[in-house]
Amino acid sequence: MKNKRNQNMVSKLNQINKSTNFLFNIIFIIISLISIIPFVFVFMISITSESSIARNGYQFIPNEFSNNAYLFLWNEKNIIFNALGVSVLVTIVGTILGVLLTTALGYVLSRPQYKLKGFLTWVVFIPMIFNGGMVASYVVNANILRLKNTLWALILPLLVSSFNVVITKTFFKTTVPDSIIESAKIDGASQLNIFARIVVPISKPVFATIGLFLTFAFWNDWFQSSLYITNSKLTSLQALLNNIQKNIEYLANNPSAGLSIQQYVSQMPTESVRMAIAVVIVLPIACAYPFFQKYFVTGLTIGAVKG
Repeated sequence: MKNKRNQNMVSKLNQINKSTNFLFNIIFIIISLISIIPFVFVFMISITSESSIARNGYQFIPNEFSNNAYLFLWNEKNIIFNALGVSVLVTIVGTILGVLLTTALGYVLSRPQYKLKGFLTWVVFIPMIFNGGMVASYVVNANILRLKNTLWALILPLLVSSFNVVITKTFFKTTVPDSIIESAKIDGASQLNIFARIVVPISKPVFATIGLFLTFAFWNDWFQSSLYITNSKLTSLQALLNNIQKNIEYLANNPSAGLSIQQYVSQMPTESVRMAIAVVIVLPIACAYPFFQKYFVTGLTIGAVKG
């Protein structure tokens, strides 16, 4: 009887009245619109004619539509598709390797019996506070590791993040019971088998969360390419489109273009092309997010207080 009364009390406390629920729905709708409207606005500008932008400025509903911006990018499809392939390859390989290394290190640091736990914790913690700087990173990656003009220069610098390792460590420490690990050890399972067959199946939320973080990091990165890549065949999509925005000579010097700098300046729809570039970059990663959403929301609750 007492338990039933407690359950009724907990259920009553967890209920939300209709007015509060309505208010929350309004707030969430407003937040959703704040997130979606800027992208829609950018897309509308990308399909606006240059003459309309010159006369009326940016408009949510254009007076004159035009697809010249996307036609301009389509005319450069050879170099854009090559850069897209580089970005996709780097994102896939980097995300897979990053998830494996980050979760493996996080799992090791979550085990209290591991002898090097204290040392590795400092190794992970120090880079969160101190940074060697761009010059030191460039010397190590380009001169010592010889990564310049290789795809590994786009992958290795972003592969493991201290922040992601802390997330995985917290998840494994609070979610994976020590009793399960000890039982597997008694049955003769190695640490690799324990991690692969026991820990991984019950840790999908943290894998999806770290995977999403890494996917965003690799897909949106243009700095590594601009720093380490001089071979145009290895340029990532983001670095290429950034070059298109900033430097028209990049396209004029491309043998496949067949136009002079003056012709590009006269034909390029500058404002709408910049918005079209933003759409090209954002759209693929936005389409990938729903596949991670289910586990990502669960992963965000890592470390939350449980009742």
